[in-house]
Amino acid sequence: MTDSLPLVPQGAAFFPVETPGETRKYAFLLVPGFTLLAFSSAVEPLRIANQLSQQPLYQWRLLSEGGAAVASSSGISVCTDGPLAALPRDTRLFVCSGNPAAAAAAEPVVALVRAHARFGGTVGGICTGAVALAKAGLLDRASFTLHWENQPAFCEDFPELTPTPAMFEIAAKVMTCGGGAASTDMMISLIAQDHGAEFAAMVSEMCLRKVMVGVDAAQRSALSVLIRSRNPGLIAMVARMKAHLEDPVPLAEIVTASGYSRRHVERMFLSVLGETPGDFYRGLRLDHARNLLSTTEMTLIEVAVACGFSTVAHFSRSFRARFGVAPTKFNRTLSAPAPQPR
Repeated sequence: MTDSLPLVPQGAAFFPVETPGETRKYAFLLVPGFTLLAFSSAVEPLRIANQLSQQPLYQWRLLSEGGAAVASSSGISVCTDGPLAALPRDTRLFVCSGNPAAAAAAEPVVALVRAHARFGGTVGGICTGAVALAKAGLLDRASFTLHWENQPAFCEDFPELTPTPAMFEIAAKVMTCGGGAASTDMMISLIAQDHGAEFAAMVSEMCLRKVMVGVDAAQRSALSVLIRSRNPGLIAMVARMKAHLEDPVPLAEIVTASGYSRRHVERMFLSVLGETPGDFYRGLRLDHARNLLSTTEMTLIEVAVACGFSTVAHFSRSFRARFGVAPTKFNRTLSAPAPQPR
C-alpha cells in the first residue's frame, strides 16, 4: 500500500506555520457500523489545518479489513485506500467504530492494533474503538474513554478496566475519545501540541467551535442540568442512586443520609422529577438494564442481577411495565440492531 500525497485544499482563511516539520501521518481503520460523525469530526480538523497553513501538515489514509468500502452507522458507505497492512511506526492508527461495538474486536483489527503498538506506534480508539485496544491488552496502564452509551457494556466485558467520563484522553502512545464532537476536540488538542495553541484555536474557529474543550470536560451534562435542579440534597440523593444500580441502597437509608424528612424528599422528587423516589430509582435501574440488553450478550438473569433485581420474574414484570415489552422480546429485536448515529 502506497501513500497518497497529502491533501492541501485552497481556502480564503490563512494562518502561517513557520516551522511545520515533517508531515504527521494518520491511519483510520473503519469497521462496519462506524459512526460517520465521529470519523469525519476527526479527519476534518486535519484537513482544515492543511488548508489554513497551505502546507502538508497532516496526511491520512483509510483502511478496512478487506480493503473495500465500509458501511457507517447511517448506512452511508465510505471508500478506503486499502486493506489492513503494517504501518510505518510514525503513523497514528485510530480504530473508528460505533454500534455494534463488538465489530472493533474482530481479530484482524485487534492483531493490527497490537502489532502497531508492539513496534512503537501510537494507537487510538474513536467512539467504541477502545474495544479493540482493550482486546489488544493496551489499556491496562492508560487512562481511556469511549462513548458513554457503550461504557456500561464495556465494563461488563472488561471488568478490570474503567473508562473515564472525559470527552477524550491523550497519553503518550494511546489516545481515545467518546466520538461525535469529541473527535474534533481531541484532534484540536493534538494540533495544539504539534503547532501551538494559536494555530489550534484558528482551526477550532474554522470548525465553528469558539471554545477549545479541555481534556477534563465530561461527555455528559452535569447531573444538576439533567435533572433541572440546583438543590444539592436532591442531586446528592440521585447521584447515590446512580452509583448503586447493582446493589440498591434502601430508600430509608438515602432519606436519612439526606437530612430531610421522608415527606420532604418525596415532595422534592415529585416536584422536580415527577416521580416518587422509589419509582425514580427503579427507573434508573431499568434504564441501565435496557442498555445492557441492547449492547451485551448477557443472559436475562445476569442483567437482572446487574441491575439489582433478586428474581428474573420481578425484573421482567418491572421491565414490561416501563417499556411495554418483555425483556426477552426486547433483546431479540435488538440482536441485529440498526446502528444509530450520534
